[in-house]
Amino acid sequence: MPIELGSVVEGVVTGITNFGAFIELPGGGTGLVHISEIAEVYVKDVNDFLKTNDRVSVKVISVDPRGKVGLSIKQANPSARNPQKKRLKVSFEDKLAKFLKESEERQQVLKRSTEVKRGGRGSGRKME
Repeated sequence: MPIELGSVVEGVVTGITNFGAFIELPGGGTGLVHISEIAEVYVKDVNDFLKTNDRVSVKVISVDPRGKVGLSIKQANPSARNPQKKRLKVSFEDKLAKFLKESEERQQVLKRSTEVKRGGRGSGRKME
C-alpha cells in the first residue's frame, strides 16, 4: 500500500528519540513524527506522550524523493485539535460590549484603590 500525502493511517510506535518518534506504517514502511507534530502543547520529552508499541493515528504530511515520510499526530484528528474553534462565533459588537464592561470594572477597582491611598507620605502624622 503506497503512502499518499494527506492520508490518515494507523501505525505503531517503533522507536522514540529526543527529536520525535518513528512509526511503522501499514505495508511495512516507516515514518517520523517530529516532536513539534506530537501534540498541540509544548512537548519537552516525547516519552511523556508516547511509548514504544503504542498504536497511533498519523497524517502523512511529507514524502521526500528519497522515501522519507513525515508524519503528524496532531493533524491526524483536526476536530480534537482545536476545541476552541467549535465554539459559536461571537460578533464584534458582543466582544466590544464585553471588553467595555470588563474595562469599566477594572477602572472602578483602580479608582477605589487610589482613593484609599490618597494623602501621600505621612498623611497620618500630626504636625508639631
